[in-house]
Amino acid sequence: MESLESEEVTLLGELRLGPPRNRDRDVHILSWAFLLIFLAYGAAQNLETTVNSDLGTYSLGILYLSFTFFSLVASPVVQCLGLKNALVLGTTGYWLFVAANLKPSWYTMVPASLYMGFAASIIWVGQGTYLTYTARRHAVENYLREGIVIGNFNGEFWGMFAIHQFIGNLISLALLKNGKEGSTSGMTLLFIIFLGSMTLGTILMCFLPKMDGQEKEGLPKSSVSLCSSILSLFKKVFTPLLDRRMLLIIPLVSYSGLQQAFVWAEFTKYVVTPALGVSGVGGAMAVYGAFDAACSLAAGRFTTGLPSITLTVSVGALIQAIVLLWLLLKYQLTSGVLGFVYPLLMSAMCGFGDGVFNTQLNALFGLLFRHDMEGAFSQLKLWQSASIALVFFLSPYITMQAMLVLMLAALFLSVAGFLFLTLQVEKAFSSSRS
Repeated sequence: MESLESEEVTLLGELRLGPPRNRDRDVHILSWAFLLIFLAYGAAQNLETTVNSDLGTYSLGILYLSFTFFSLVASPVVQCLGLKNALVLGTTGYWLFVAANLKPSWYTMVPASLYMGFAASIIWVGQGTYLTYTARRHAVENYLREGIVIGNFNGEFWGMFAIHQFIGNLISLALLKNGKEGSTSGMTLLFIIFLGSMTLGTILMCFLPKMDGQEKEGLPKSSVSLCSSILSLFKKVFTPLLDRRMLLIIPLVSYSGLQQAFVWAEFTKYVVTPALGVSGVGGAMAVYGAFDAACSLAAGRFTTGLPSITLTVSVGALIQAIVLLWLLLKYQLTSGVLGFVYPLLMSAMCGFGDGVFNTQLNALFGLLFRHDMEGAFSQLKLWQSASIALVFFLSPYITMQAMLVLMLAALFLSVAGFLFLTLQVEKAFSSSRS
């Protein structure tokens, strides 16, 4: 494994470029833009499998399958477009997907889902790379510890991002309550409001400054042969998979996608809807988002380096294991107050776990894969989206109990791989110090 100390020296040389600027402002803009875009998309996604039934399930499956495919080439695409341009272009896919819900059919939803897979791949690679470079530069310019700054910046971003579930689902709850979930006028008004929010988010994204030294204007020079370009593409896609650290972290990345899709597809359909009704999906997911946001902020502040990441991920995994075992062994639909409280309590616990995985995985990637962050973050989204697509395609064909067994097996396997990774990295770091 590479010496972490030598990487630190290289990093200092790379990042002392240009005069210092207020990096906090960049994080605020990025966080608010994603909040405005995803409060609309997240709430629409939560309603897909319930309101649009099979069409919604297959559309989301197609979306995340497309996301998986385009994640293979997202890294070079982002490098060609530049980080800011990739972020702005990526917003258009979410806008079109929400617009397609105004007239949901196979002819509108499937093309919108395919395009959004491309847009999602570049916006998330752009986000992870932009945020990490911003944190690293801020640490160097202000003589701060890099791990702490990366943790704080990820905590702010993912805390703000998680609020989208709270705000978006409260809007859904307000507009679809009292039996209006089947009302065409109620759904139309909801999606029009969502489109307005996404438009504001896209405009806000345009105010992001370009990342000095990282923006590449246009396509590769014409002097580069087609063969060389293809070879370079394959290297960017597959080189991260030769890194043992990446192979050990992929199971945890995959599980993070599984647990998100489980909440969106299975939990809302088989736990929340029978207990609270379709309109109750908004309320339960608002609770999920509130705890997701609070946990993201807290986990980001707690992050100081690999040991803190290891502890935080272990706690989050334990909380999610409790929810999965509860659903598999003990949970039954009941009447009265408990029938209302149990789904909300499980929503809160799922949100807690999701907040942990979002902040800690992004911080971990920023710390471990410094020299090819676009490639590393494209791998993160590739395996997450592949796992999410798997859940949506499996959902119509397997039982809730089978899905829970699959989730538990994936959780234990991923945590084992992650703990082995942390031991290996700590061992390598100790050796470099001696």
